[in-house]
Amino acid sequence: MATEGTADPGDDLRARFVETKEDLEVDRYFRALVKLEGSDLHMKVGRPPIVRVDGVLKELNRGPVDSEEMVNLLFPMMNKRSRKTFDVDGGCDFAHKMDVDGTSWRFRVNMLQQLGNIGLVARRISNWIPDFAGLNLPPVMESLCKYDQGMVLLAGVTGSGKTTTIASMLNWINQNYSKHILTLEDPIEFVFTEEKCLINQREVGDDVKDFSIAMKHAVREDPDVILVGEMRDEETFMTAIHAAETGHLVFGTIHASSSATTIGRILDLFPEEMHSALRSAIAFNMKGIVAQKLLKSIKPGVGRVPTCEVMTFTAMIRKLVLESQDEKLPDAIRIGYQEGMQDFTLSLKQLIDEGLIDRPTAFAVAPNQDALKMALKGINVSEPGIL
Repeated sequence: MATEGTADPGDDLRARFVETKEDLEVDRYFRALVKLEGSDLHMKVGRPPIVRVDGVLKELNRGPVDSEEMVNLLFPMMNKRSRKTFDVDGGCDFAHKMDVDGTSWRFRVNMLQQLGNIGLVARRISNWIPDFAGLNLPPVMESLCKYDQGMVLLAGVTGSGKTTTIASMLNWINQNYSKHILTLEDPIEFVFTEEKCLINQREVGDDVKDFSIAMKHAVREDPDVILVGEMRDEETFMTAIHAAETGHLVFGTIHASSSATTIGRILDLFPEEMHSALRSAIAFNMKGIVAQKLLKSIKPGVGRVPTCEVMTFTAMIRKLVLESQDEKLPDAIRIGYQEGMQDFTLSLKQLIDEGLIDRPTAFAVAPNQDALKMALKGINVSEPGIL
C-alpha cells in the first residue's frame, strides 16, 4: 500500500489502461477462436488460453499465462464503466468487437476474479443469424413468432443456444412483418440488419443505466416486439409479463431443464402467496415455452444441434397450470404433437432419423430412455395411453 506522499504503483498500471480497444494483444486469442470455429475462449492464470470447439475444450499452442501477463492482456479490454463494475462486484459482462480477415465479430465477455487472479470467459457470437432450418429447429418455431401479444420463453442451461434461437425468431419477424422490435440486452450479442422491421437495440449499462429504467422507457417507445433477455429475478419477470398483458409480444430466456419445470422455476422467483395470481398470469399470457439442449452432431459440417421440447399453451396446458397440476404437463406435451408440441423423446428420435446425432448421444440426455427405445422401434409414444 502506498504511504502519504508516495505514489501507488497500481496507479501507474491503471493509468495505462485507457479506453481503447484497438490493437489489443489479447485479440490474437480471439482470432484463434474464430479461425478454429470455436464457441468459447477461456483464459485462466496458470493455463494456456483454452477454446471450446464442438463442445470440447482444447488448449492453444503456447505456455501458461502468468498473473502479470493476464493483467496486461485483459485490463485494456475494459472501459471505465466495466472497470468500475469489476472493482465493485469482482466481475463484469460486456461485448468485445474486432475484425478478423475483414469480417467483424462480436464476443460476449465475462471478466472474473478467482483465487485473487483475473480471468476471462468469452462466447463467440455468429456474425450472421441462421434461419430455423439452418439451426435444425422444429417448424412450430415459426408459429410462435406470429402472435401479436403474449410471452415466449426459451429455457435451457448456459450454452444451450437459447440466445441464437431467439435471434433467429426475431429475425423471422424482421423478414416477414413491418413491426418495431426493441431489445434490452446486457450485453448486446447479435446485431440485427433491418429488413421489414424497425429495430432498436439498447445495451444496459451503455445505452441505459439499468434494466428497470430500460423497461420504464420501453412502454413509451411504441414497441410491437420486446426482447427482455434473461428472466433472472422477480422484477424482470413482472415487467415482462406486464408488457405481454398490455399488448406486446415478449421474448425472454430462463434457466430451466424442461418446458414443464419452467413453471416452477418462475414461481420460485416469488413468495408463495403470489403463486396463484402468477399461475393465472402465465396461463393467459404465455404462448409457448421451448426448452433446448445442444448435442454434438455426427453429420459432416454440422458442429452441434439442438434437441427441443416445445410446450404451447393450449386449453389443456392452461388448465393444468391453473390447477397446479404441473406433474401432468410432460404427458400433455407428449400427446399434444398435433397442436405443435413435442417432447425430448420425439425430438431425439427425429435427430437420429435425420442422421444428425448418434444413439449413444441421444440416450445420454434422454429424460425417459424407455420411451426413446420404444420410439426408435416404431412405437408411437405420442399416443394417449402408450406410456
